[in-house]
Amino acid sequence: MLLQPVILSGGSGTRLWPLSREAYPKQFLPLTGEHTMLQETIRRLDGLEAEYPRQAIGLLEPLVVCNEAHRFLVAEQFRVLGRTPAAILLEPRGRNTAPALTIAALAATRQGQDPVLLVMPADHTMRNEAGFRRVVADGFQLAGQGAVITFGVVPDKPETGYGYIRQGEPFSAEGLQGSAFQLRAFVEKPDAETAANYLATGEYLWNSGIFMMKASLWLRLIQRFRPDIAEAAAKAWENGRAEGDFLRLDEAAFRACPSDSIDYAVMERLSGEETPTDPPALVLPLDVGWSDVGAWSALWEVREQDEEGNVLDGDAFVHKAKNNLLVAQHRMVAAIGVENLMVIETPDAVLVVDKDHAQDVKAVTQYLKHKGRRELRHHQRSHRPWGDFESIGRGERYQVKRLRVKPGESLSLQMHHHRAEHWIVVSGTARVTKEDQVFLLTENQSTYIPLGAKHRLENPGTIPLEIIEVQSGAYLGEDDIVRFEDVYHRDTAEAEND
Repeated sequence: MLLQPVILSGGSGTRLWPLSREAYPKQFLPLTGEHTMLQETIRRLDGLEAEYPRQAIGLLEPLVVCNEAHRFLVAEQFRVLGRTPAAILLEPRGRNTAPALTIAALAATRQGQDPVLLVMPADHTMRNEAGFRRVVADGFQLAGQGAVITFGVVPDKPETGYGYIRQGEPFSAEGLQGSAFQLRAFVEKPDAETAANYLATGEYLWNSGIFMMKASLWLRLIQRFRPDIAEAAAKAWENGRAEGDFLRLDEAAFRACPSDSIDYAVMERLSGEETPTDPPALVLPLDVGWSDVGAWSALWEVREQDEEGNVLDGDAFVHKAKNNLLVAQHRMVAAIGVENLMVIETPDAVLVVDKDHAQDVKAVTQYLKHKGRRELRHHQRSHRPWGDFESIGRGERYQVKRLRVKPGESLSLQMHHHRAEHWIVVSGTARVTKEDQVFLLTENQSTYIPLGAKHRLENPGTIPLEIIEVQSGAYLGEDDIVRFEDVYHRDTAEAEND
């Protein structure tokens, strides 16, 4: 039987601002180790087939559902790992997890197959990944027999930031490595006293947001409980189109799809207070050092701490300080005589927050949204499918940028109505198209692109190309682009993806 991992990568991670931004959220950041959180999720099942040969697991490459604006970031994450996803499904607008899983199930069954789906958020971390694979192997066996599985994290404290799952009677099946229980109820985020009571009973688990079932079973359940979601998702899938490495859903149909979570749409309706449900809904306990890294305090908890409880990332220094998290991306950060502080420094923003108020970072993001500030959505360095750029100077009628173009990549053939550009090669080799001219530039050479001229920048070499771009003109916004050709299949409407 086949196992199809489904990675849901639609989150914006704003509680980890300023490191996580809407255009480059936390799943694309290496917060807990060498790899990004998405890459950790991609690699988390590696070794499963060899570790549990009796289960005869046919592990497929992951299928990813993501925001359309993040498609090139997802593709790049796989490329760096040397992996190819089963598919990258693009949501034109977020509609929560139930529509996303329905689209994934349709994709998984498109060639007549009916794999077991393992649904995982892209932005979780687990210290004991081998333990996770053991529980997944149990879930695979049970899901193959027709059960719907959810994974509940064994709590180690009375947490008020998570929803809970109440487990019922034990469920036995031959060959299980661990334990399984009937799913009794989903419970909303509790207050502190209630959370403490949950912990004391031993009957409650944190809701991990990880699920497992056959693709055909999910499609039947969503049709049974939410036919409106099932029909809208099916229409968006049927009218979608392949575009390069991506499968783009029909925008109008998906926008019309109701928004709901897997929990509310299906799982809560399957939970039974006393009697088993049909199909059986089960919860598998997960005790593997799980975290959703949902706030800076959570990152402090999962990172390695020094003898005083400090976590230092980057050029950071502490003296007579305890239980702090210091992240220094751009310059040195020093903390003296302080406790329980989270200090996050990036090139364009600095956050200082008491650990006990880490959830209140949303007040900053709400302020930025109200003011229309760029810092909500973008970092100073903006990522593109061809590389990245950052603004290093700006004034009236001019802007200076540093562009990095990856080997073999190319910007679109384009023109600007309101600005001219001067390009200076710092390192690497540039192939420049300027109207009907095509020529090479190397280190310390430059060229001028007049206002209104068709032009393109390419890197034909094997090392990154770095150039300084000086823009001048009456308007310097990123939306002053008219595209004529683009290898990434973008159009002029995608103004922010130069």
